[in-house]
Amino acid sequence: MTERREFIRKSVIGTAGIAIGGMGFISKSNASIIGANESVNVAVIGIRNRGKDHYRALAKIPNVNIVAICDIDQRLIPEAVAEIEKLTGRKPAVETEYRKILENKDIDAVTIATPNHWHALQTIWACQAGKDVYVEKPVSHTLVEGRKMVEAARKYNRVVQTGTQARSQTSTRNAMKFMNDGGLGKIYMARGLCLKPRGSIGHVINSEIPEGVDWNTFLGPAPFRPFNENRFHYKWHWFWDTGCGDLGNQGIHQADVARWAMGKTTHPVRIQGVGNYFIWDSDQETPNMQQLEFEYEDGSILQFEVRGLGTNSEAGIRIGDLIYGSKGWMSMESEDEGTGKVYYSNIKIKPDGFSSYKDEEGPVFTNDIPGAADSVVNHFTNFIECVKSRKWQNLNAEIMEGHLSTSLCHLGNIATRLKRPLYFNPGAEKFTNDPEADTYLTKMYRDPFLLPENV
Repeated sequence: MTERREFIRKSVIGTAGIAIGGMGFISKSNASIIGANESVNVAVIGIRNRGKDHYRALAKIPNVNIVAICDIDQRLIPEAVAEIEKLTGRKPAVETEYRKILENKDIDAVTIATPNHWHALQTIWACQAGKDVYVEKPVSHTLVEGRKMVEAARKYNRVVQTGTQARSQTSTRNAMKFMNDGGLGKIYMARGLCLKPRGSIGHVINSEIPEGVDWNTFLGPAPFRPFNENRFHYKWHWFWDTGCGDLGNQGIHQADVARWAMGKTTHPVRIQGVGNYFIWDSDQETPNMQQLEFEYEDGSILQFEVRGLGTNSEAGIRIGDLIYGSKGWMSMESEDEGTGKVYYSNIKIKPDGFSSYKDEEGPVFTNDIPGAADSVVNHFTNFIECVKSRKWQNLNAEIMEGHLSTSLCHLGNIATRLKRPLYFNPGAEKFTNDPEADTYLTKMYRDPFLLPENV
């Protein structure tokens, strides 16, 4: 216990400036419009796995300078610096403290590829510091955090893009236009699928903090725990303190597409879900199997399923969406570069049921067309264009869209954990007469990494 107290004492001294300073990072450094031909200086926060995708995409966009990188694991720095220099001809500055990125007035925007439990604080602080933000999905760790992020973006007039890149995928956008124009008729249901088998993480005992790792900052707002490899790189997804399970990891992409196809701009009113962690014996806390149903005020339904074990596909899809309308249905395959296939329903009906049914193939939406580019590069390009124009309304995945879709993940996880149907008030963003469920909409924060009451 004495060792833990000393660790926290030293850590608070070293990091208090981040949390306390977060409320003081109100700046006008980006108040002016960046010209169309001017460069945008970007810092990448979190450089493992997804962070690599960030700087690789940014390196392909004209007039973008990757001026700095930041990570709590110094062991990752040399590889990232070398690759960025190779891609751009310029070495980025290296920081291990996010506060220093925010204090640098030469930085116009940050991209955030850190664990889920850090997204809200880092986004809010960046907005307060006058930086624009590209934040990975899921945008938040709790529903309340998502609302605070929207408030910060609006208050400081920041451009905040959600990392749901399917919204910048040519095939998906064309499929959405087809549906918006009435191609499927009245859409009454969508079904998102995350059928992604994952192995066991096993059991791992606590160990010494690796040299070069700032474990305290990694934990940030999460409760203090001794270092454990199962709770560190990537595997943090499978623990409630830091992640949201595969529903918030992979599933957020498909939940977002489903909501987009249904044209929903608010939260559902009823949620029910079942799920558990099956087969494997491991440290994992989040479920590897979930079945969820979200009902909207007009009665339309969004279904979602997570299967993290060996399984069949549904309509040929393992990761993607099925959209159902009065004229037919569409399959949207995420793994196959977002290919969307339309099937028109040809039904001859008798009073006692249909006598014949045949799917007639309709349009197919693919990226195999002139001008279609990588969805990740497209998404970052859209972000940079809006940073220059200051028109956040032109973002393909503006933070409010991210909040609404991420909230589906939070609501689904809450229903799964409580094992009962839930009723939700979209306007108040609270459950209806359900104080127990309301406690899951936020969380306790470890001092000094506190979510501000007023952003």
